[in-house]
Amino acid sequence: MGDSQASTVISTAPHKAVVELESATVRFCGDSGDGMQLAGSQLTNTSALVGNDVATFPDFPAEIRAPRGTRAGVSGFQIHFASKRIFTPGDQVDALVAMNPAALVTNIQDLVPGGILVVDNDSFTKRDLQIAGCNSNPLEDGTVDGYQVFRVDITRLTRLAVKELGLSTKEADRCRNFFAMGLIFWLYDRPLEPTLRFIIDKFGRRPDIAEANRRALLAGYNYGETTEAFAHRYSVDPARLPPGLYRNITGNQALAWGLMAAAKLSRCDLFYASYPITPASDILHELARRKNFGVRTFQAEDEIAAVTAAIGAAFGGAMGVTGTSGPGLSLKSEGIGLAVMTELPLLIIDVQRAGPSTGMPTKTEQADLLQAMFGRHGECPLPVLAASTPADCFDIALEAWRIAVRYMTPVILLSDAYLANGSEPWRIPSMSELPPIEVEHPSAASDGKPFQPYARNSRLARPWAVPGTPGLMHRLGGLEKQDVTGAVSYDPQNHQHMVDLRAKKIAGIAKELAPLEVEGPSEGGVLVLGWGGTYGALATAVRLLWQNGQPVAHAHLRYLNPLPANLSHILARYDRVLVPELNAGQLRKLLRAEFLIDAVGLNKTTGRPFAVREVVEAIENLL
Repeated sequence: MGDSQASTVISTAPHKAVVELESATVRFCGDSGDGMQLAGSQLTNTSALVGNDVATFPDFPAEIRAPRGTRAGVSGFQIHFASKRIFTPGDQVDALVAMNPAALVTNIQDLVPGGILVVDNDSFTKRDLQIAGCNSNPLEDGTVDGYQVFRVDITRLTRLAVKELGLSTKEADRCRNFFAMGLIFWLYDRPLEPTLRFIIDKFGRRPDIAEANRRALLAGYNYGETTEAFAHRYSVDPARLPPGLYRNITGNQALAWGLMAAAKLSRCDLFYASYPITPASDILHELARRKNFGVRTFQAEDEIAAVTAAIGAAFGGAMGVTGTSGPGLSLKSEGIGLAVMTELPLLIIDVQRAGPSTGMPTKTEQADLLQAMFGRHGECPLPVLAASTPADCFDIALEAWRIAVRYMTPVILLSDAYLANGSEPWRIPSMSELPPIEVEHPSAASDGKPFQPYARNSRLARPWAVPGTPGLMHRLGGLEKQDVTGAVSYDPQNHQHMVDLRAKKIAGIAKELAPLEVEGPSEGGVLVLGWGGTYGALATAVRLLWQNGQPVAHAHLRYLNPLPANLSHILARYDRVLVPELNAGQLRKLLRAEFLIDAVGLNKTTGRPFAVREVVEAIENLL
């Protein structure tokens, strides 16, 4: 098996030998209507429940309604589950389930040599092949040579399993994903109980559909048990994770929950304004379900309305948040400038996707860094943070809000499609573990003097006065303000002073940031410096090279503006610096400009995350 370095036959059941693996990687792929995301999600949740460490990579078609059976309409879900700590969903897959020819030909290159290939044999008709653009049948023309191929009549067997329920052919065929799921659950010794409970919860209002899915799941499981085709089944033991209560969580879920936790810790009302956009929409969906926690959500008519509504909430003393992706960040830029000028705490979440323009909405990229840093007119600095893993999205939401209210500034929080849709086990913290986020609203003017909305504390933050508080009347707007008083000012020297002051405030954040940590040797060799969702691939690649005694270290940036105060000292200690990014080299440009170092880039914009082998090869070339 590809990612399963150690395997041992631990028992021989009456039917099949059981092989113990350290890890396994499975991918379901089929048409966008075949339920591959649901199948992958259930395998993920079940693996998490049995104690495995998991990492996932859902892959959606970019077109909303691509023609059925075409390569453009292929949807996939990859899950890596293991008995050890893992950081990526795997470079290659050990088992591939392909529901049609298009799914097979677009995914077969990621199956390890000798890997398991399960196909729905009923979906390889002449018409299916034509729709997929296949001149010949890939099951017969040598395409699948070198793999363990299992041609299963999934469609026919599913229809037989649900025949007595009187469903239409279309309804019966929609249960095929549960048959495939059952077969994979048997193959990797996964319990069925969690999915059986899911079926009741999900389809309980349609007893006939619930029963059909249950029968299809059991039919797939029993097929694996009774057929002579499979010589083995496989088992992956639980991982040794730190003790605690865990659940599986995606990056978008974690961001939503982090925002709710931050609102609770700061005793602020959460107001989330957003215009639906892939891949950020799930944050809005999740928060809209949480009205019981006092969350207010606003689906705006456009991106400009969303950001200005969030600014209005911040002006009123609430936790104002807006979320979007790259195209929306462009539209929000003037509004973000307004938040910088008014010096209000505001969170702007950018779940990056492949661009420019509409680009590839369901594919990942890290190409919004320069836009986050500089994509506003005038001198308009603000803090920029980036999450590194799906679970880290929870923590970084807390940190972003802490910075926003401490320094009275808007903050951009960068995620990406890979983190947003990917998932991993997350240890659920208790609220008592999380430090409070201090928020101060002045209650009255002091000493009888007029309220000064731009008076500053030691961090250069102005007071966050809530409108309507007696004695604290003030106005905010986009015109330049006179220092301290907040009156509109056209004085050239005041403008220079205020521009410098706003920049100094943001730069001063670096003094309170935790020092950047480095894993591996403290000097010499190669430093791999990354940011954002590349963390898993970089961490895994570096650990592989450590096993061979290679002098390579890894540091991952959480704070992109301002950069950590100790970064320049770290960069000076290494012979070479490699900066892997899913863009054309944006962080590398910033590092070269700021520190005058000859950083080397590893860059791609394919819409797919780094494979570990790509990073290993780049490091070895530098070494």
